[in-house]
Amino acid sequence: ALGVLLFYSAWAQTFDMKKVGEMPERNTVFDVDGKIYSRLAGANRLIVSLNEVSPTFIDALLAREDTRFFQHNGIDFYGVGRALVRDLLSGSKKEGASSITQQLARNSLPLGGRTINRKLLEAMVALRIEHDFTKQQILELYINRIYFGAGCYGVETASQAYFGKSASKLNLSEAAVLAGLIRSPNRFSPLRNPDGAALQRDAVLNRMVELKKISVAQAQEAKASHINPHPKKMPMIQENYAMDAVQRDLNVLLTPDQVDQGGLYIYTTVDPSVQNVATQALESTLTRIEHQSNFRHPLKANYHPPEDGEDSSMPYLEGAVVVIDNASGGIRALVGGRDYSQSKFNRALPPANRQIGSSFKPFVYTLAFTNGLLPGAAISDGPIQPGEIEGAGNWAPGNSDGTYSGIQPASYGLIHSRNTMSVRIGQFAGLDQVQKIATTLNLNDKAPHGPAIYIGSFETNLKDLTTAYSAFPNAGVRKQSYIIERIDDQNHQPIYRAAHLSAPTLDPSAAWMTSQLMEEVLTHGTAASARSLGFKLPAAGKTGTTNDYKDAWFIGYTSTLTCGVWVGFDQPTTIIPRGYGAALALPVWVQVMNKSAARYPAKALEPTMPMARVTVCATSNALATTGCQMSGTAYEIVLPADKVPTQACPVHGGEPTEFAQRIESIPKAIPKLFQSFRKFFGGK
Repeated sequence: ALGVLLFYSAWAQTFDMKKVGEMPERNTVFDVDGKIYSRLAGANRLIVSLNEVSPTFIDALLAREDTRFFQHNGIDFYGVGRALVRDLLSGSKKEGASSITQQLARNSLPLGGRTINRKLLEAMVALRIEHDFTKQQILELYINRIYFGAGCYGVETASQAYFGKSASKLNLSEAAVLAGLIRSPNRFSPLRNPDGAALQRDAVLNRMVELKKISVAQAQEAKASHINPHPKKMPMIQENYAMDAVQRDLNVLLTPDQVDQGGLYIYTTVDPSVQNVATQALESTLTRIEHQSNFRHPLKANYHPPEDGEDSSMPYLEGAVVVIDNASGGIRALVGGRDYSQSKFNRALPPANRQIGSSFKPFVYTLAFTNGLLPGAAISDGPIQPGEIEGAGNWAPGNSDGTYSGIQPASYGLIHSRNTMSVRIGQFAGLDQVQKIATTLNLNDKAPHGPAIYIGSFETNLKDLTTAYSAFPNAGVRKQSYIIERIDDQNHQPIYRAAHLSAPTLDPSAAWMTSQLMEEVLTHGTAASARSLGFKLPAAGKTGTTNDYKDAWFIGYTSTLTCGVWVGFDQPTTIIPRGYGAALALPVWVQVMNKSAARYPAKALEPTMPMARVTVCATSNALATTGCQMSGTAYEIVLPADKVPTQACPVHGGEPTEFAQRIESIPKAIPKLFQSFRKFFGGK
């Protein structure tokens, strides 16, 4: 016997007593307004101190589970003997004999199964717990750790879940009900079995009378009360793509132990109203597309998940939406697919990279404007001739509609997404510079070093592309997008704060020139259908469609929000014939931006720099002369002051125009009159 005692005592010494006090809580996730949005990881537990619990519950608990708790040292030998006698007399093993300390030991540490071996080890560990903790500490640990059914750990969570109140406000009947739950929480749940819960409650009350904790009259009054749970709706565990993004960032920002221990307070930038709108807009639009007569793919409504888990990719049409606050870079909504329960693959984040096509063109034009090209410059929209593009060999991409429009203003190429013009403008921007900007904007650090980059022949993900676009409403400054604003530990002490990083990435004036053209995309360009869809807000954006109509994009912004939408299949295939971004992605964007405008009002997009009205030559991009006027290449345009040419046209000769001469003498502080000229499109 002594040998057995020494063996189990030594075994008990191998356990870390710190684990007894470690209780995983769910990490609480808050939305942009500081309201509880979801919970992540850990058990559904709200830890409270002993003085935050009704003394009535403590009395009921001790009466039910361990009447001699304050007399024994972890093992109630009197209780063990009593249980043994009753088991022998009844011929069964119904009578338990575990003290509260023993129960705490087996609920805190991996002691093994329900065997005599486990019971002996449990007893020795209980002695250690009694040595290392006070009785008050043991009781506090127990009431926070124990399971009360319905997914509730700890008395505070159970009290709120069953009765809609704090554990400090439990009355006698409610306290007895919770104490009666502990031995069989699912069987005697007051939500599912109120009669069974009443029987257990009454047994607890009777025991409290025996121990003189309450009077007979108090017990009778408590027994007479009807068990009528008023469960408080606990914060839902949001299982969606936004929470997937939060979890991903947590895994980067914190250690696994910090995350798994739980009890963290995670303040995010998610706006539930925008998140819900984005989710609904994506689903309703894609469902409508599925019912078009030219759609030839499986429908989501007919999909049946496999019994052995989820598919690695969905056979039905998918999509993604990202909405970013321009002022901060905070992600207001992130939807990575149509149904998170069917597919956890987040199509808004890496590694869900897809070819972006024409949606990259605004950055190419911005670089060209930075290098001196003007929106009214005459550019050919004719077919690209073999060998015309440096380093491209016989590569000659055509326009998506198969037509060509001859010489057009450069602005026409972006507004109407002309591939031939965009490639030629890419040459003006410079291949090295275009590749560099793709890396600087975090779109792709391995974009191909070839002219195909001018029309977006490389891959990136929706979040990074949407973030890149937010540089346009921010005067060329790219703000790092983020979804976690702050993380506090269990003691409400901050352990992480978002850095709010930003960096100038685009020339502000060139970015404004491009932004003006993207406003026209929504009025009479490739996204002009936005107006017929009911979109009337001041905004700018760009469509994107890849080869064979496998990917459809629309990324656009107002003064307050930037929103990106992608539509396609997990296994790239043609969505529908002529399935442009304007037809497939734009309707989602319109719904999201229209419904978000109430909270994020859209103001007119205004320049942040002085503007000037000037007459220039479409051929030379220089100040127009009388020769330019005679040749018909002169046009008036409103430009950022620092983009006004300084030289007269060297091509057509003649004298500088009167207007050009006047512009040359205007100082940098341009009169406000010139700031009112916002539109420019060639000579129109």
